[in-house]
Amino acid sequence: MHLRLAAMVLLAVTAFNLSGQNPAPPPTPLRVAIVGLEHGHVEGFLHALPSHANVQLVGVADADPALLAKYRQEFNLPETILYKSEANMIERTHPQAVLVYTSIAEHRHAIGIAAQYGVSVMVEKPLTISLDDALAIRTIARYHKIHVLVNYETTWYASNQAAYDELRSGRLGEVRRVVVHDGHQGPKEIGVQPEFLAWLTDPAQNGAGALYDFGCYGVDLMTWLMRGETPLTVTAVTNHDKPELYPRVDDDATIVLQYPHAQAVIQASWNWPFGRKDMEVYGATGYAITVAADQLRIRHEHDHDEQLVTAPRLTTPQSNSLDYLAAVLNGQIQNGHNLDQGDLSALDTNVIVMQILDAARTSAREGRTVRLTKLGE
Repeated sequence: MHLRLAAMVLLAVTAFNLSGQNPAPPPTPLRVAIVGLEHGHVEGFLHALPSHANVQLVGVADADPALLAKYRQEFNLPETILYKSEANMIERTHPQAVLVYTSIAEHRHAIGIAAQYGVSVMVEKPLTISLDDALAIRTIARYHKIHVLVNYETTWYASNQAAYDELRSGRLGEVRRVVVHDGHQGPKEIGVQPEFLAWLTDPAQNGAGALYDFGCYGVDLMTWLMRGETPLTVTAVTNHDKPELYPRVDDDATIVLQYPHAQAVIQASWNWPFGRKDMEVYGATGYAITVAADQLRIRHEHDHDEQLVTAPRLTTPQSNSLDYLAAVLNGQIQNGHNLDQGDLSALDTNVIVMQILDAARTSAREGRTVRLTKLGE
């Protein structure tokens, strides 16, 4: 009996060691590289990086030695990962993805270089400066079989996801009107970096002013809410309320999108008294109004009053851009080819966004409504 008991204990201990003491090794971190340091949002990425063990920075490329030196000192970056050329950096460091922080006009060029090496890309919003560029990027991505994602801050707002869920669940009825407000007091007023301000206020590098810088948020959200439906018409007006600060670009814009049974009003401005990013979704039987990143005001049919509720927290990998990027590249998320699933970052979504923004720029410049048709595949 003692021998049998000893054998049973040995078997139990062995099984425990095999199952509990030898866990699977953690996944290899995603190798990413930065292209460009002109976009101030790069600081947010570098501050967030230490909290993402699943992502490893292997290279930084910018042609400006002063910018390389600035970020090397501020974030204690190893000199060995700094490069002047995107192509040279990719050849030497072999990233799985590049994060583009150039001016908007440089997105197509940066994506084209990465694509030649089979490297996927995430750019800061918007996708690019024109519909022509957007269609060229889509062709490049499909030919080289890479992912091209677009990062918007509002993609990671729990309140926006909760408003979307309210609509899709039917609790608001059929969508009728969406109003989106985005912007702040102005890039100069809030003190963005000099290299950031220089291209933000250059229409050749930014596409427009507030119209593109903040109009893209609302257009992206509306395209998502409408599951990729192209609006019938686009009408936009822009103002130059502060020509002494922004002589070459608009600082205030309103975009109206008409659909067969819905309308969107997108208000983008560098003239708000305070920074804001919020959205109002009105259906036939209710509404959901986002309050900052995590709350909503909701009222349904037959409710006596509206309620202020806290949105459910977003879970990884849907809660931030780095985890999302890693999930797309490892196949955990099938991104970009099913608009019915609603994907704010997807290339297909953002080609439509660029169609709308391009039309809005034309509308504001020429003082007319622009009619749209669905883009070919």
